[in-house]
Amino acid sequence: MILELDCGNSFIKWRVIRGAGGAIVSGGVVDSDQALIAAVKMLHVEALSRCRLVSVRTEDETAQLAAALVEAFALTVTRASAAKSLAGVSNGYEEFERLGLDRWLALLGGYHLAKRACVVIDLGTAVTSDFVNAEGEHLGGFICPGMPLMRNQLRTHTRRIRYDDVSAERALTSLEPGRSTVEAVERGCMLMLHGFVLTQIEQARAHWGDDFTLFITGGDADLAHQVAPQARVVPDLVFVGLAIACPLE
Repeated sequence: MILELDCGNSFIKWRVIRGAGGAIVSGGVVDSDQALIAAVKMLHVEALSRCRLVSVRTEDETAQLAAALVEAFALTVTRASAAKSLAGVSNGYEEFERLGLDRWLALLGGYHLAKRACVVIDLGTAVTSDFVNAEGEHLGGFICPGMPLMRNQLRTHTRRIRYDDVSAERALTSLEPGRSTVEAVERGCMLMLHGFVLTQIEQARAHWGDDFTLFITGGDADLAHQVAPQARVVPDLVFVGLAIACPLE
């Protein structure tokens, strides 16, 4: 059994697979190292032998997690690292080490699946996009706030904007002009998100016409699919790239 981890700043996405590239046994999202270990222990699966992970956390935080996993499960931990090029894809950043590892793995995974020019849009706490041409050259990308950041900034810095998550979810049943603060904020943020996605499609078409694949991934992927029905929604795209970066055969 292999444990795969995508360690973000706020959450850890995990899954257990049966052998390298095998069937998914279980998975989930947790908010701490302790919660991760507890969740995996509850599976009562056969012994885990290996772990491969990608982390955007600090070196110390990542090392602490790796040590905790070794102590809990006596497995071998392999970590993804930055690369100038890998598996036919070249990193387009001037300082390739500065490209977020989650973005690098997602665009690796996207190019591997598409085998042609592609755009990878990751909709999470932040929203990112990356462009890769048919030759595997990463052309760069964009970063902007995602829905959580946009709404939280308005809630934090505007005294009269106060509402709960249930109200926020209810407000997104329509994109008509809002008739309350929660509707105006949530629908406004949603339209900004949609505008970002549509702009990425326009840029891709300027490069390649219609000869490209659009991937949407991340926790809020479902929020954008209605304006990009042609997109391939691949929730675990980072894990596709992780398998390429850290083969465990």
